[in-house]
Amino acid sequence: MNVKPTKDRIIDAALLLFEEQGFHAVTVDKIVKQSGTSKGGFYHNFKSKDELLYTIHDSFITYILTKAEDAYERYDTPAERLFETVKSFVMMFELYRPHVTVFYQESLYLSEDYFRTIKVKRDRYKKMMFRVVEEGIQQGEFRKEIPVPITSMAIFGMTNWTYKWYKDTGKYSINDIALIYADLVMHSVLTPEAMQKSENQRFFMKPDSLKGDDLHV
Repeated sequence: MNVKPTKDRIIDAALLLFEEQGFHAVTVDKIVKQSGTSKGGFYHNFKSKDELLYTIHDSFITYILTKAEDAYERYDTPAERLFETVKSFVMMFELYRPHVTVFYQESLYLSEDYFRTIKVKRDRYKKMMFRVVEEGIQQGEFRKEIPVPITSMAIFGMTNWTYKWYKDTGKYSINDIALIYADLVMHSVLTPEAMQKSENQRFFMKPDSLKGDDLHV
């Protein structure tokens, strides 16, 4: 039987407690008890409860930023980059939904130094999305009448809200949801000419893409 490392057990316990009780109501003692660890184990892995909250926030932001940067380097066109970035953001909820929930509930309690560090990564992600949309317009793949900031923030708003309702026991898998979101985004931003290109057809859902009873949201 594989036992999770102490650090992971502490993070799992903190996620549960922070989500249920809020950051200030949860003490280190509660986290230690919930995780079945010790205070020594806690302070070996985290300097403080503040650092633990920062680690929770940083983990998923680092994940989506890395995925977005990888998509930008790996693919050649703005359409491919946007498609893969949207997909990777939604897929993130399979691993980090509790982290995102705690982030939105408790981010006000991050210390100023930790908040600045997180904000740097959030700003990098935002600028990357703006860049992809802008380049798509410049290269004639995306509709020129859509404003870059509004389009980018609309994508963020749609995908971010997933944490509120996604459950891994639902009818559709997270992969299915990611493909649906990507389809919605690509239909919204691509020019009619770009939609007709054969290489772009993979961005759209096929009639039989979702198998109903074979799925699980």
